Amino acid sequence: MYPIQTPDYSKDSSIQARIDNKTKPPGALGLLETIALQIARIQQADKIEIRPEMLIFAADHGIAANPVSIAPQAVTAQMVQNFLAGGAAINCFCSLNQIPLQVVDAGILAETSPQPGLIIQRLGGGTDDFSVTDAMSVEQANLGLELGGKLAEELHSRGVNTLSLGEMGIGNTSSASALMGALLTLTAEECVGRGTGINNEQMSLKISLIEKALKLHENKFSDPIQTLAAVGGFEIAQITGAMLRAASLGMLIVVDGFIISCAALLATRINPDVRHYMVFAHRSHEAGHKRILEHLAAEPLLDLGMRLGEGTGAALSIPLLRAACSFFNDMASLEQAGVTV
Repeated sequence: MYPIQTPDYSKDSSIQARIDNKTKPPGALGLLETIALQIARIQQADKIEIRPEMLIFAADHGIAANPVSIAPQAVTAQMVQNFLAGGAAINCFCSLNQIPLQVVDAGILAETSPQPGLIIQRLGGGTDDFSVTDAMSVEQANLGLELGGKLAEELHSRGVNTLSLGEMGIGNTSSASALMGALLTLTAEECVGRGTGINNEQMSLKISLIEKALKLHENKFSDPIQTLAAVGGFEIAQITGAMLRAASLGMLIVVDGFIISCAALLATRINPDVRHYMVFAHRSHEAGHKRILEHLAAEPLLDLGMRLGEGTGAALSIPLLRAACSFFNDMASLEQAGVTV
């Protein structure tokens, strides 16, 4: 799909030496040092920087026709309007951290009208119920990957080098859980969490519907795009495409919580080299997220017990990425400071 170049690891020793020679004990800045090394490896520049933008992909899910969420599907469109009006948590965090934000209608139930800050590239009016049929066609899945990729290209053309990703969609934890189960060969019970805070009865239903879907579609799970078509979401398709194209353009990818991490998992199945470009923002409180992070050998920057989505964890991690760049660029070396060890 998109050729992704493995970053040049041959200079890691010199980059690490520069980090270790700062006026601090080696390793004293913890994960910030790991992130600085990763950014320097990707950018291969004497001075590193991040220029972020947040994309929130919104879509509806056919599985939400079943009572697997505390909220009705209408909330997806309502929250899109809230994002555009600047009233959501993600707006607060992006404003605070000076991160431009755009919202993508990837396929919510009701058609949206053109508005500032809204990108309309719908794959349909929500997916089908994946517990009874494919969520989407393979053609829709491939189109979603392509459309997401084009957004990454557009951001890159404007000088953005750090893609932060968020999502919105009632029922999307169900889709992500099914995707996780399919890709990691796990049972529904191992993947399903309470999402927005469902009760025990809803939890039981959610598990049974996803288990049913995993059995229904199991013959498709050897192919990642067929897996996406079977149990994925329109927003997950476009997020995955944006990740793959961003990596091919040498951009840093800031992965948010559970749903975005499931898209990241899918992206690595399509092209494993995408993993080199990913930074994991936080550890979600959603049950399956820890298992995905372990599978991707990811150490998230934050662990705040959050499970909101929207890209909130990604937005909160941006100051830490900036801090990593700052110390790498500007902190004195032992020699410069006249410090002897």
